[in-house]
Amino acid sequence: MTSESVQPVSAPSRRAVVTAVGAAGLAAALTACGSDDEASGSSTEQGAAAGGATTEAGGGSSADAGAGGAALAKTADIPEGGGKVFTDEKVVVSQPAAGEFKAFSTICTHQKCPMKDLAGDTLSCACHGSQFSVLDGSVKKGPATQPLEAKQISVSGDSITLA
Repeated sequence: MTSESVQPVSAPSRRAVVTAVGAAGLAAALTACGSDDEASGSSTEQGAAAGGATTEAGGGSSADAGAGGAALAKTADIPEGGGKVFTDEKVVVSQPAAGEFKAFSTICTHQKCPMKDLAGDTLSCACHGSQFSVLDGSVKKGPATQPLEAKQISVSGDSITLA
């Protein structure tokens, strides 16, 4: 006959349980309260000529853009053969030909860096040097290999809105 010894199993103390629950609650609260710490900037515009002057321009805020149809720009604000960057909305709007408007993401397809450096029709990434055409979104210079993501816009009269 074998004898088994019965050992009492100790339960965690009340203090250990309360501490663990509090730590889990704090971690959940901090995760839920996290923020996107990207620097917000004003919209930047470059003229159709490379090396044109940079000016600060008003555009809709990201809250306005999310409201579904707030005006982003006037058609006259977008130079023919060039474009205008809207930093807060992470989009560039271009006018490849008179009256034709296109929009692309300003997030680099190489390493997802935000871009705002626009000279003529070329949007450049400060992180690794990729360059993109704002007229069609294509890669002009690597290391990026994928074109910019196209964004939907709507043109009504002289107003351009994000769709």
